[in-house]
Amino acid sequence: MARTEPRTGPASWGACRRRRYAWLVTFSLLLLMMLNWADKAVLGIAAVPIMRELRLSPAEFGLLGSAMFGTFVLAQVFGAPVVNRVSAKWALLVLCLLWSAAQLPVLLFATAPALWAGRLLLGLGEGPLAPVMLHGIYKWFPEKKRATPGAVASAGVTLGIVAFSPVLAWLTTAYGWRAAFAILAAAGMAWAAYWVFFGKEGPYDGMESAGQPAERGTVPYSRTILNPTWLLALGTSFFGYWTFTLAMSWGPAYFQTVLGFSGQEAGVLIALPSVWGTAAMIGLNALSQRLHGRGVPTRRSRAWLLGGGAIVSGSAVLAAVWVHSPTAAVALLTIGFGTAPALFPLSLLIVTELTTAARRGANLSLANAAQTSAGLFAPAVSGVLIGSTTSAARGYPSAFILAGALSLGMGVLCALFANQQRDRRRLGLETARVPAEPLSSI
Repeated sequence: MARTEPRTGPASWGACRRRRYAWLVTFSLLLLMMLNWADKAVLGIAAVPIMRELRLSPAEFGLLGSAMFGTFVLAQVFGAPVVNRVSAKWALLVLCLLWSAAQLPVLLFATAPALWAGRLLLGLGEGPLAPVMLHGIYKWFPEKKRATPGAVASAGVTLGIVAFSPVLAWLTTAYGWRAAFAILAAAGMAWAAYWVFFGKEGPYDGMESAGQPAERGTVPYSRTILNPTWLLALGTSFFGYWTFTLAMSWGPAYFQTVLGFSGQEAGVLIALPSVWGTAAMIGLNALSQRLHGRGVPTRRSRAWLLGGGAIVSGSAVLAAVWVHSPTAAVALLTIGFGTAPALFPLSLLIVTELTTAARRGANLSLANAAQTSAGLFAPAVSGVLIGSTTSAARGYPSAFILAGALSLGMGVLCALFANQQRDRRRLGLETARVPAEPLSSI
């Protein structure tokens, strides 16, 4: 009789220990996402003093805001084949160190070229983060229990702004905008030191699912990407990302130049969409997981919620343009800007339905590259619209109307026509399900 080698690591742990560590990893990655999005948002928070000191026009600053997303998208596209083969622990560590180092050029040389260099390097480090993070979390949870932990970690998109926006605004006002960049670099280095000791790979890695046989077969990348549901889901989150990037790049400046708030007040107000976004992200994805666990087809439990979220986001942004009260405008933009990031984990969950675990990491990376490529266009296009008019009061509404209309229209299309069950049958995936433990075990 052949001797069976004992298993070691998380796959051999008891269910209780595995569950506790799964949530430790989830909250560790939530903190990482908070730092990640604070790094992105700092440019928008410091927009007014940066433009004033470096003498940048709105169009030039918009291009600077878009610069990061060039390398951001490229890093995901070219890194996609690597994601399936590299440990999530070490990939996340390298990415965190890389984007922390991206803050150094502007600390050494406070010039426009240094800002460009730092943002391009930031894109390289941050581009693959979301898919690698989700791939790492999915290794810790069975298929029917992934929506909530994925949403919790993804909530760093909004919580990072809630936690750091007031602090960064205060640092910018009290000590200058360079101080905000320095604090973020130090925070990233501290998280990397923590992760060296506590980061681990989960047992659901596509090769073995906590002792159960893995799924077999693969689906070509081209068939997944050209699938109608993939295109609708990613199109919806693309315009959600457009809306959220608009908020980060131009939201604080809008609150100052159009609504008449101070720089520090704008830094606090831009955190309001993030408070709403955190609740929307966790709430929508928890509802999705609950419906999925009860056997509701994912066309309704995921695609309908994705499309509905985009409709709410787009409608609120459009409505904010037409109200005359600054308070009402802030309230509507809180809902419109805040609901947009709640779409991201739902769209990526839909992507996992259209492929197998063997290619899940790469497909997540390619999908995230598609949705985040909106960041290439939103700040620059919005900057042109804002700068092309005789007054800011005319330019900002044009940028907001464009974002709201695109998000609303795509949400309607997604809700009507996305259908994972139909397209899984077309891809031959109905019998290739990810093995899952009973819901009570994790």
